[in-house]
Amino acid sequence: MTDISTIEPRAEQARPGLQSFLAREPVLLILLALAAVCFFLAVSGIAGIYNAQQQALGARWYERGITDLKARNFTAAVNEFRAALRYSEDDYSYQFNLAEALVGLNRNGEAYAYLINLWDRQPEDGQVNLELARIAAAQGQSVQALRYYHNAIYAIWSGNQEIERHDARLELIEYLLRNNARPQAQSELIALAAGIGDDPTQQTMLGNLFLRAADYDHAFAAFARSLQSNSTNAQAVAGAGFAALKLGHFDAAQNYLRQAVAADPADTQSAVRLKTTQAVLQMDPFRPDLSDAQRSQIVLEAFDTAGRRLSSCPVSGAGTAVAAQAALEERWTKLHPDITANRLRSDPDLVERAMDVVFNIERETSTTCGEPSGADQALLLIAQLRATN
Repeated sequence: MTDISTIEPRAEQARPGLQSFLAREPVLLILLALAAVCFFLAVSGIAGIYNAQQQALGARWYERGITDLKARNFTAAVNEFRAALRYSEDDYSYQFNLAEALVGLNRNGEAYAYLINLWDRQPEDGQVNLELARIAAAQGQSVQALRYYHNAIYAIWSGNQEIERHDARLELIEYLLRNNARPQAQSELIALAAGIGDDPTQQTMLGNLFLRAADYDHAFAAFARSLQSNSTNAQAVAGAGFAALKLGHFDAAQNYLRQAVAADPADTQSAVRLKTTQAVLQMDPFRPDLSDAQRSQIVLEAFDTAGRRLSSCPVSGAGTAVAAQAALEERWTKLHPDITANRLRSDPDLVERAMDVVFNIERETSTTCGEPSGADQALLLIAQLRATN
């Protein structure tokens, strides 16, 4: 049997060793913790160096891509932007510029995949919306094109927002005019006009766009505003003359077109329009300053001109156009014996009936045989003016 008195001294002897170990344990734990921290810092440092190197390589490829994109070397730019994305696959700028290079190669499907991803990330990005609008326009997707163009107009831009939005609206207007969407183009032009000041160059540009959209009232106003700042602007004078001609303001048109031809003798368009305007003023039998003899002579010439136009514009087959032309031929032939100077001077109602036939012939033949010229164009313009008054 073990003596308890012998065990107690042994336990007493073991206590100093345990106490020594317990005393050393916090030190060891601290040393281990420091070692772990140092290891973590070392790994982090190595990872940071690696990431910095990756970013530097990506940036280097990106700069090469930008250089080639500006030079329109699209194939090289695509390869370089793809290389840049291998080092930073989520970089927004890398993806956007890759999309632009793909658009340059007409690879719109691939470009769209990148752009729509960027749009999901930042739907208010003006440049992304503009590129999406261009792709939709190229693919004939008018609804989507209009949506993205309007997004671009009201989006956030990194540069001068006013200029970028102005340019985006101009691009939309050009798109609408190319697609003959004149009413929509007119609305956009009115919105554009609100942000344009008195600069004569900008007002002349605006006037020309209104002319293309067949909005002659706003076109004339824009040209007139341009001429207030620069009365010698030959392009604005010519535009004002053409707009006035289309509006039926023939006296004003003649004045502006004379100035345009005097300022630029090489402006053959204005010279032709001036002749047309002068013909209108000479061939209008309803001018109040005419004598009965002058009016009768004008009606005689107009009636003969319309008869020649009708005979030179044959329409074959069947349909409403043939029936309408046959009816006009019958009316002209039936009335022709009565169209003499004496009868016209003594019968104002005959003047009205004769010119009604003339105007109907000019309207109908302009539809079936195309836009007339010379005296026929002048008569058509008079007819249009009479219809609006």
